[in-house]
Amino acid sequence: MSEDIPIDERLRVIEVYTSVQGESSWAGLPCVFVRLAGCNLRCSWCDSEFTFTGGEHRFIDDVVAEVGTHGIHLVEVTGGEPLAQRQAVPLIERLQAAGHQVIVETSGSLDISVLPEGAHAIMDLKPPDSGEAEKNHWPNIDHLRKGDEVKFVLASRKDYEWSRDVVQRYKLTTRVPVLFSPVHGCLDPSDLSDWLVEDRLQVRLQLQMHKYIWPPDARGV
Repeated sequence: MSEDIPIDERLRVIEVYTSVQGESSWAGLPCVFVRLAGCNLRCSWCDSEFTFTGGEHRFIDDVVAEVGTHGIHLVEVTGGEPLAQRQAVPLIERLQAAGHQVIVETSGSLDISVLPEGAHAIMDLKPPDSGEAEKNHWPNIDHLRKGDEVKFVLASRKDYEWSRDVVQRYKLTTRVPVLFSPVHGCLDPSDLSDWLVEDRLQVRLQLQMHKYIWPPDARGV
């Protein structure tokens, strides 16, 4: 029963599983994924709507213990939006204390300055076609640290031009690695590749590796 777990020790968890990391500069590495429930956004192309509701209430320490059974020390905390649960921060701290390298897949809509030192943010900034561009929390750019990355998920040429302009306006490539990821099945990666070359934009084209290895709608991969 969730009421048996003190609120400060309670996480709402969708799943914990192992796979290869499919995105970011960590792509291809074995990784344990801790997927938390809940999200404050409703992006038009979201591929994890199943996280919006449901999940199981669990003790933070039980989740950390389960992660430890997998024998893999790269851990991604994701969602949904993991930072929508304030207990995500002590989860990250305890994973680090247990010897894990933690990366956090988070939108640009919530304050990333709460992340513990040594945890790496993979921060999505939302372009117009996501339907959530107005939710970007722009002060986050000043909170980016060494080891963080910024990702733009693009559905159209309009999204590309918006993202290119943001990269240039904030000189993002001088701060952190920047990734441009086409929405799978929506924007042709070859088109995005051509645009990047034409504009000489020093960002990395990022495909969602797991959607090419397994069916695009597969879970737990």
